[in-house]
Amino acid sequence: MLNPLPVTLLPPMSDNFHPFFEKMTAAKLPSALIRSFQFYYNQLHAGNTGYIPGSQALPIDNLPQAGEIARYCTSGQGLLGRLAVIKLNGGLGTSMGMEGPKSLLPVKDGLSFLDIIARQVLKLREGNRATLPLLLMNSFSTSRDSLAALSQYPSLANGLPLDFLQHKVPKVRQDSLTPVAWPEDPDKEWCPPGHGDIYLALQTSGLLEILLDRGIEYAFVSNADNLGAIVDTSILGYMASENISFLMEVTERTIADRKGGHLAQSPDGGLLLREIAQCPPGEEESFQDITRYRFFNTNNLWVHLPTLARLLKQYDGVLPLPLIRNSKPVDPTRPTSTPIYQLETAMGLAISLFDNSQAISVPRNRFRPVKKCNDLLALWSDAYVLTDSYRVRLHPARHNGQAPSGDPLVTLDERFYGLIDEMQARFPSGAPSLRYCRSLTVTGDVCFGRDVVIEGDVHICNPATSPRQIADGSRLSGNVILGNQ
Repeated sequence: MLNPLPVTLLPPMSDNFHPFFEKMTAAKLPSALIRSFQFYYNQLHAGNTGYIPGSQALPIDNLPQAGEIARYCTSGQGLLGRLAVIKLNGGLGTSMGMEGPKSLLPVKDGLSFLDIIARQVLKLREGNRATLPLLLMNSFSTSRDSLAALSQYPSLANGLPLDFLQHKVPKVRQDSLTPVAWPEDPDKEWCPPGHGDIYLALQTSGLLEILLDRGIEYAFVSNADNLGAIVDTSILGYMASENISFLMEVTERTIADRKGGHLAQSPDGGLLLREIAQCPPGEEESFQDITRYRFFNTNNLWVHLPTLARLLKQYDGVLPLPLIRNSKPVDPTRPTSTPIYQLETAMGLAISLFDNSQAISVPRNRFRPVKKCNDLLALWSDAYVLTDSYRVRLHPARHNGQAPSGDPLVTLDERFYGLIDEMQARFPSGAPSLRYCRSLTVTGDVCFGRDVVIEGDVHICNPATSPRQIADGSRLSGNVILGNQ
């Protein structure tokens, strides 16, 4: 089921694909990328939807636990000189009202994601005398601003580039399966091919060869907006000791993760990842059943680079990852614009290609992304602290029984808090204290004063059409109703 033909067995170029070949060649894109896109376009043209039915994605009940591998910590520390840290940094913060890279958003103590990531790596180098390269997989939209932000850390580069670029591929018209034309904004004729492009982008940039020449054997890959994704030497040591070529960190699914990619196994016992776009119509309820599919992909991946190089050579420069067919309008800001397909892959899908690939169940604190302003407010608050090694941790009170355990659950009314400017306007003095908060829900337009404290489970509701103010120094618990209709 997950064993597509090697790219070396691509049939001769069809008349249908030729317009894509010409468009990509004119854009001076690498030949390996063109072959890769041809591979996926052929599947689309043949009617492949990319769906993986439940009969081919069976549940998994038991996995190794991160707590069981602590004994590998010391051996992993000795391997830090053979590790590279790679962050996926291609995203703009448009969904939160930003115009630039999301990773430049201040998230803790005035530091951005990139500030914290850079300082984490420098601290690890200092404490372990390791080179530990940091690489960003940027998009054309994020590269310049991100590299400018990292210029304040001149020692990061270590003689290596700090980034490599994700490729771009043409969008495909749904009605004719031809390249879409959008003269008013030609950039919208292109899209990124998903983060599964990381493997080919590493090769075409030349960085894979450079890393291998420098003795770098392992890469830890994660999303730049996930501050829980820090180097764990126990996992590194475990991977090396057990000769694992590809290791995926997963965590127990919650209701919040029901639409995210989950781990499953094929009928022959191999591991696979299934994304929501690969769920057949009519199977959505089963896909979202967190008791059936228990494990969620954190997108924290560990890759053995020599094995990756061998696979890329075997497949003539292209890893045949399962297709993800995404339906969208050509202009995302205009829902009625020409319907197109974006042909994508996800990097976690490679788990089905590597020999001796494994998954490991990790604590939830290794998956702490910022997808919405809800997540951002929680991180701004005193429920989290930034350690001397620049790791974001829950406040100690949330571990010793003095405060609710686990992460505070924040739910803000998206009508008023969906964008970063709206957040800053309604929290002009910063986040309220959430150290002793289990959950905070805000309904309606509410502005928070200075030194507000939230305790336990709190629901603040403003049913009025005009904004209401929480006074400075307020201490809130339970249900709080503001204003009148």
